[in-house]
Amino acid sequence: MKKQHPDYIVVEGPIGVGKTTLAKRLAESFNTELMLELAVDNPFLSRFYADPKTVALPTQLFFLFQRAKQIESLRQRDMFRPVQVSDFLIEKDKLFASITLDSDELMLYQQVYEKLTIDVQSPDLVIYLQAPIETLMKRIEKRGYDYEKAINHDYLKKISDAYIDFFYGYTVAPLLIVNTDDFDLSIDEKNYNLLLEHISRLPSGRHYFNPIAVKL
Repeated sequence: MKKQHPDYIVVEGPIGVGKTTLAKRLAESFNTELMLELAVDNPFLSRFYADPKTVALPTQLFFLFQRAKQIESLRQRDMFRPVQVSDFLIEKDKLFASITLDSDELMLYQQVYEKLTIDVQSPDLVIYLQAPIETLMKRIEKRGYDYEKAINHDYLKKISDAYIDFFYGYTVAPLLIVNTDDFDLSIDEKNYNLLLEHISRLPSGRHYFNPIAVKL
């Protein structure tokens, strides 16, 4: 019998948790369109990590406009290719803004956000990836992006905690919470296949996926 998969899947979680890696694998498995965050295109990002206060607002506004444009492009894609995968929710933009901006900047950001017409399609499934801060730091260091070299433990903890708070009350779509501490999303075939099976039969509500120990 043919497996049934959600039509629109979003993978989310803090920096370094493996969102893009999993999103790419899912898109390949389902042979579908892929919409990725384009952090490398943000000209303010490296300066933000080095000195957040000086360029926090332009950094956040660049991401806001970029994500709004990508969301609009998603709505215009071929509806005959039902499964689509993304590695961000538009709501994450407000999450980061609340952490990075001061009160005056946040007020201005909110005014801009409200003026944008963002017709958001609700996901059919959100996969929220989690990992301890130490694991996230190691992964960020390992991938070696220049613009991420200044990310510190405290900032990453704020982001991770904000995600926990956000998804604690998330009810917009079915939610699958995945522990990635011992789950290498790039090469762990056994747990990845188990995750695919889990996705194919997932009912509404909140669910958890704890990978099994695998010798790679």
